[in-house]
Amino acid sequence: MKKTAFICDESYFWHDTGNGALFSLPGGYVQSDGHAESPETKRRFKNLLERSGLYEKLHKIKPYAATEDQLEYFHTKDYIQKVKELSRIGHGDAGELALVGKGSYDIAQLSVGGAITAVEAVVKGECDNAYALTRPPGHHAEANLGMGFCLFNNVVIAAHYALKELGLERVMILDWDVHHGNGTESAFYHDPNVLFISIHQEGLFPAGRGESNHIGEENGKGTTVNIPLPAGTGDAGYMYALEKIVKPIADDFNPQLIIISAGQDASIFDPLGRMMVSAEGYRKMTKFMMQLAESNCGGKLVAVHEGGYSTAYVPFCSHAIVEELSGITTDVEDPFIQAFNGVPYDQLSDHQKERIDAIKSIHIKQENY
Repeated sequence: MKKTAFICDESYFWHDTGNGALFSLPGGYVQSDGHAESPETKRRFKNLLERSGLYEKLHKIKPYAATEDQLEYFHTKDYIQKVKELSRIGHGDAGELALVGKGSYDIAQLSVGGAITAVEAVVKGECDNAYALTRPPGHHAEANLGMGFCLFNNVVIAAHYALKELGLERVMILDWDVHHGNGTESAFYHDPNVLFISIHQEGLFPAGRGESNHIGEENGKGTTVNIPLPAGTGDAGYMYALEKIVKPIADDFNPQLIIISAGQDASIFDPLGRMMVSAEGYRKMTKFMMQLAESNCGGKLVAVHEGGYSTAYVPFCSHAIVEELSGITTDVEDPFIQAFNGVPYDQLSDHQKERIDAIKSIHIKQENY
């Protein structure tokens, strides 16, 4: 059994994204409903952990708030002040689809701090691995712009913390959110010390980002790996990409820490994606990443929650991840998977294999691989 830390704070559920529909403000012909990035997916995940009994067996760590100096590891002073002012006013958009509510600045600081807390605990050996249930998410946030529900880039700042304050030299970030982690890519596009790999649905948000030929520049050439997969890719396709692309590149890079941007919106029930990953698929991907971490960095693995918008299904996908991380099994089963009997979510199609093999060939040509 692994000693798995769980980092969360009630404040995360109090970040207010308003009562719009999907991501639009109410008004005109848009009737009030619920913002896509509501607290419910994450609160229900935590509730399921408690209901199953798994929560009590995890090593709970209270997060601390990131300092402004730590926010400046990536974000500009002007942008930080913008978020702070919008938070004081109580409403506004920090960029593109990045709503700020009353007190959101302090909560976002704590969200960054949750990722830092998880990284620190794992690197210092307080636990074997960790799951940070943070909110707001972070992987879309650019240095001077909030995007896609993200205010500050939690994973980017946590990786910088590991390099700057914990003395690590090589950090790997795997982003399996269904949307491309553009902010994380921007942060490390020229940096040879951070390997960034994004597995995402092709042609989705944000437009024009995450193409397979975007591989980094200058000293960072080859340490950005984009794996855009066709809509409908499920468990088998994701595992094939991990085995054929992620593993050899990661083994060559030999990270001292692996961070997962864990967005569970590639699931078969997500309203903002068109992939077909099951809860069992997330369990298998977690097991794979644990083995990768074990062979490269003594098992040092941190998962930081990103997207996921099915209030019913995200809890089961995320619960499976934490079960695998901890090595603790419960009697929780996927109550929804019967709806996909006969759907090929666990089969690798020819066009999925061809796409992944083509992406692999891009990186095999690189000098380091």
